[in-house]
Amino acid sequence: MDHIHGSIVATQFRQACIGFNINNARNLRSLVAVLDLTSQSLARSDKVRQDAGADLKLWLDLRKLWRDLTRAQFSFWDNDDSDDDVAGGSGSGGVPHGLRELCATLAKFTRNLVAGVPANQLRAYENEPDMRRLLHFYTSWSAMEDSESVATARVLTQALSNTVTANETLVARLWESYMNLPEDQVVLIRLLGSPDARTLLTTLIFILNCIHGSRKRTQLLVKSKVGVRICIGLLDNMVGLHEADEGSEGAKAFDIGYAIFTQFIEEGLIQDLYRKFNIPDEIVTPHQTTLLKLVDSYLQANQLSAPDAEIPVLLHTHETLGAFLAKRFFVLSAYAQRAMERALGMTPRARPPRTSSDSASSSAELSPGLSSPAEHTPPGTAFPQELDVMLPKACEALVLVAQCITTISLEAEEQQARLDGGASTYAAFTNMKGYYAHKRYDGEGLVESLIEVLHLLDIFLPRIQFGKPVNADGTPVSSLAPAVADGSGFSYLKRDLVRLLGVLAHGVQDVQDRVRDAGGLPVVMNLCVIDERNPYLREHAIFALHNLLKGNAENQRFVDSVKPSQEWAEDGTLKTKVGATRK
Repeated sequence: MDHIHGSIVATQFRQACIGFNINNARNLRSLVAVLDLTSQSLARSDKVRQDAGADLKLWLDLRKLWRDLTRAQFSFWDNDDSDDDVAGGSGSGGVPHGLRELCATLAKFTRNLVAGVPANQLRAYENEPDMRRLLHFYTSWSAMEDSESVATARVLTQALSNTVTANETLVARLWESYMNLPEDQVVLIRLLGSPDARTLLTTLIFILNCIHGSRKRTQLLVKSKVGVRICIGLLDNMVGLHEADEGSEGAKAFDIGYAIFTQFIEEGLIQDLYRKFNIPDEIVTPHQTTLLKLVDSYLQANQLSAPDAEIPVLLHTHETLGAFLAKRFFVLSAYAQRAMERALGMTPRARPPRTSSDSASSSAELSPGLSSPAEHTPPGTAFPQELDVMLPKACEALVLVAQCITTISLEAEEQQARLDGGASTYAAFTNMKGYYAHKRYDGEGLVESLIEVLHLLDIFLPRIQFGKPVNADGTPVSSLAPAVADGSGFSYLKRDLVRLLGVLAHGVQDVQDRVRDAGGLPVVMNLCVIDERNPYLREHAIFALHNLLKGNAENQRFVDSVKPSQEWAEDGTLKTKVGATRK
């Protein structure tokens, strides 16, 4: 069979179609057998497919088969909803089962016939409405409960995908059509709801093939109503596929989904997509959080160690994300501040300023940044006074944004060093570290906003040492005090915020001075402790403090003026020193 000619395949197919009666079970079985045989032959080479497609009569028979199959399939039901129990079963009398088998083998034949042959794709495209209608049928809720129907839906998807893949004219026509269909007719949405990993993989490949290399089609996916609904399905699947075993169909599907979102990121469409997921009165939605996770993953995976040819694209992507990430930081930071102030019973913006002029000689004049929650709580009121259920979600998103800004800032610093050292000739880039360091929103700088969040977090969220919460002064939190909040969502928050502060302050005296003026030095000093909710917090805080002090005499004098407030006891815990001053 290796030397079989395409014309023989075409002849076998046409002869099987002569006198074919779709209502005859014997005819059905005979045609299915021929379709199976010829499909294998078509899979052998482009030459076989080209020769078979040169027989114009083959296309007439193929068109008639698709049309007759669609008509026969829906004649068993009164409407197109396909939710009758018969749709997913083997059928009575064997006829529906035979139709399903015919659909699967005809789709396989079409899939193999058009693969990589533009002329065949063009001729087969006229069958797209029938293939789509049948796919709609086989992705109904009841059909998806049946493994054979799931397999049929998968091969139909492959046939549609092969019909347009790498054919710019056809894929543009199909994508424009799909993005303008009523939502209940969009088969891609239904396919993304499939519980079958192989079907999801096929669907994601189909989507990626349609948008690959086309900004216009990618924009349509992000901005159209149907496209956004597809993106929601994509994000839902990314969450579900994330834990798939390496090498499995699910893991492969995740990789293809990741490639789709990589195209969104590199086309600068993340801000538009993020906005589409807004829900009134919610600071952040689950789909927005998942999107931020994908952006963070992309930035972590694509470093400047990439080949030189890829660096301009990477740096441009950093620039396109700049304003979006900065705005997210300010919005999430402001929300977290307000929520924690309400919980602490504090009046917003009514707190004494935390500056380097705070007295270091009197323990009665403590910086608010180091006070215990009780000191901020009016007499007779229980702490916390009010808890915002969205605060953990906002903080989770803030961690992701901080990680993204940190990665971009480090990459900008590295690129600047490469330029200064002559290791890179690509000078046409914006130093995003400087951009973030000087970015302001509603009159507040990013650095100042970051410090305020850290200050409030140290009051609001007790540290965890040896599995138990402790106050800022190292004393255990009273067992009678109500829990502030579930720790989920707050993990790594202090660590990643102080890490970002250290990165922004590195070698930039303006940032060092602003941190001092905003009272940030005692806040950072107070974070040089162990907190099991924030692994390596102490190390990152010490690193940030080093960057704040390096080359800055005023900051050094301020730190020198502060006497240690605690010392290590023999049991490994911190004990307050008598007469010490805490800043």
